[in-house]
Amino acid sequence: MLKKILSLLIILSIILVGIFQKDTFLQVVEQGGFLSILVSMVLVMICVFFPIVPFQLLAGLIGAVFGMAQGVIITLSGTIIGTCLMFILIRYSFRESAQAKLEKYPKVKEYEAFFEKNSFTAVLLTRLIPIIPSPVVNIICGLSNIRLITFITASAIGKLPNIIVLTVAGANFSNNKWLSFGIYGIYLIIILLLNYKWISKKWEKETVDNASNTTTS
Repeated sequence: MLKKILSLLIILSIILVGIFQKDTFLQVVEQGGFLSILVSMVLVMICVFFPIVPFQLLAGLIGAVFGMAQGVIITLSGTIIGTCLMFILIRYSFRESAQAKLEKYPKVKEYEAFFEKNSFTAVLLTRLIPIIPSPVVNIICGLSNIRLITFITASAIGKLPNIIVLTVAGANFSNNKWLSFGIYGIYLIIILLLNYKWISKKWEKETVDNASNTTTS
């Protein structure tokens, strides 16, 4: 119980600091310099827990301030630190009680076993094609038996394309706004098409399964 309370207090503190210090953090980020790098990473980390600033805008701002290469490194580092911290807090505070409850539901345990068996691919796909919100993925993985190294590696690879696109768009925004909008627009269309294809496939599979069950009955 104490671990749960402490974890909730840490998460709440991170979110509250972000909410009340958001404007100060953003001002420091815009100034550039070493302190700005650290604050940028902290701000990205906070956004993993709660989006006090839309991630697209934050990654674009970091790209505009620091340029493409440095911007990608800063944003990816902050994202992975926040993701790792959230995973650890969830795992070591809530996993035991969650696993005990899941024992009552064999079907859910089957899905969990499948997810863990294909953990790297599953996490990678949910990062590349963000059908499930990122915080939800962090929580689900924290409650499961997925290894931390697998989770972090798949998350880093899966988040990289999105971060590169947002950083490039931000880095070019002051010189060519239409290019920035075009870069992100094309990426967004690709993601929407992939989401549509995935949902259509799932719906088609469920329709076939339901038809088979009806015929069998």
